[in-house]
Amino acid sequence: MGKNKKRIVVTVIGKDDVGIVAKVATALAENNINIIDINQKILGDEIFAMTLLADRMNSSLSLPTITAKLKESIKNMSLNVTVQDSEVFQYMHRV
Repeated sequence: MGKNKKRIVVTVIGKDDVGIVAKVATALAENNINIIDINQKILGDEIFAMTLLADRMNSSLSLPTITAKLKESIKNMSLNVTVQDSEVFQYMHRV
């Protein structure tokens, strides 16, 4: 990862519904956070699971603030969202 990159890992899990990806992507874009990679899946026809990697280099927001903004964007949906620094995420999930 380059020195000028500030990457985060965002996970969203919960009940599938229309517009989840759009709401999350919009909340990130409105705060100058660029999605680098995204993966989403519907498990068992009802559980939505998404993981994305994003660059927050152009955003002045802290991780708790980003988390709060994402939670606000999906507040009426049955979803759980987490935001982690990508280096911390990689360290925690190393094999």
